[in-house]
Amino acid sequence: MIASSTYPHIEKPSGEPARLARVPRVRVAQIVADYLAYGWSPEEMCRQHPYLTLAEAHTAMAYYFDHTEEIDRELAAEFAQSEKDRASSPPSPFVLRMRALGRL
Repeated sequence: MIASSTYPHIEKPSGEPARLARVPRVRVAQIVADYLAYGWSPEEMCRQHPYLTLAEAHTAMAYYFDHTEEIDRELAAEFAQSEKDRASSPPSPFVLRMRALGRL
């Protein structure tokens, strides 16, 4: 018999990223990004994001540890898209000014 895991507080529609059920605009990958970037514990995530409950933070991390490849692919795709967008957009007026002044 194969057991499937369910994660309270997490919704995972077919073909879509895993999200918080109570706050569907928040993806599990966004919570995991705080863990990977800053090393935040679930308690610190809740201090930094007051809308997040401790149970949601722990469940998001449990989902990540059970689906690491899925979330890592999602984060890598998001990073690649942001790099593509950054490379194709013109420099900001601030950067242009600093370059003109020889400060960059």
